[in-house]
Amino acid sequence: MASGNEIIVSSEPRGVRKEGYISGALLPGTLVQIMAATEPVNGRFTWEAYNTAADGDQRLVAVLLEDSLQGKTAADAYVSGDRCFIYCPVAGEELNVRVSAAGTGTGNSQAIGDLYTVNDGDGLLIATTSTPEMEPFICLETVSDVVAAGTLVHCMYTGH
Repeated sequence: MASGNEIIVSSEPRGVRKEGYISGALLPGTLVQIMAATEPVNGRFTWEAYNTAADGDQRLVAVLLEDSLQGKTAADAYVSGDRCFIYCPVAGEELNVRVSAAGTGTGNSQAIGDLYTVNDGDGLLIATTSTPEMEPFICLETVSDVVAAGTLVHCMYTGH
């Protein structure tokens, strides 16, 4: 599962990198958003797990990166108050993102070509089961043991 040890898989990424502070305990590969009604700290916004009114609501697609400046990996969680690193991909870029078994409807297995939407409240991807506003990622590997807490899966950003 996953491709390599980092969140960004594309060899020449063209997306936008951001920095900020984290709210909550989140693993790299989780989709995040700017925390509403929270003033910047030292000019940087606070980021939280994707948190909207429903799964797949249209939002900026921003993926939490590993903290490579401190030698952290994709397995090392951020905690509230940590300085964090964010990546906003461009369509066609490949990333390792966290996929949850919740809502997959396939008994924890995923296939190449499965489309994902974002689960409201935790920022993990889930297989599309209805008609969300966005399906930002497509699966690029066959996975048989996706866990509820989120497994890193090699995906491509669709551009919504």
